[in-house]
Amino acid sequence: MPPETSALTEEQRAARLMEAQNMAFELFREIERDLIRPGISEKALSDEIHELGAKRHNVRTHWHKRVVRSGPNTLMPYAENPPDRVIQPDDILFVDLGPVFEAWEADFGRTFVLGDDPMKKKLHDALEPVWTTVKARYREKPNMTGCQLYDIACDEARKHGWEFGGQIAGHLVGSFPHERIPNDKITLYITKGNTQSMDQSDAEGHKRHWILEVHLVDRERQIGAFMEQLLTID
Repeated sequence: MPPETSALTEEQRAARLMEAQNMAFELFREIERDLIRPGISEKALSDEIHELGAKRHNVRTHWHKRVVRSGPNTLMPYAENPPDRVIQPDDILFVDLGPVFEAWEADFGRTFVLGDDPMKKKLHDALEPVWTTVKARYREKPNMTGCQLYDIACDEARKHGWEFGGQIAGHLVGSFPHERIPNDKITLYITKGNTQSMDQSDAEGHKRHWILEVHLVDRERQIGAFMEQLLTID
């Protein structure tokens, strides 16, 4: 961790992460306005997003792969790499980016619906209520484990009539590069098997900050929707 970031107060660290998320929100607003359209492939759209981020927002690094998925590809969790697909006029699609703004990571995901399909709109509209409810339940007990919060995310998805589509419901975020343990896919994630409190400090003694992600799927209709943003900072 660079010394200029490790020396910040907890309030300053939280403010930097929120600033990064606000910049990501603006980037996504421009993506929706200027780039999302039928007839373009997921890969080509991803390339256009990369170019837009670099030119308009000075994004030089993405701390994880850019994810653009449409139609049946929206069923796939992050770790998968489905075949490239051309976006259709009545598609549902989501974008998941991890842009680094200066030294600070954002991780932001949003879903878009093209056309008027009522089930796709219903799925899209379920995202924010599920995300908000999961966050509220976390805030009731912020020292819960990652496994407990993952179970809550799956529970809330079911209550709203959907299946939770991901093997994780979030992860750590921070200054770039954030805390990592080689080959550890459990303790730094909101997932099954993580029995550590989410409220514990990192190796440097700083408060850990988390991203909450919600991936809802309808396997019968072969569609999914995705949303993610900061859990621990308002």
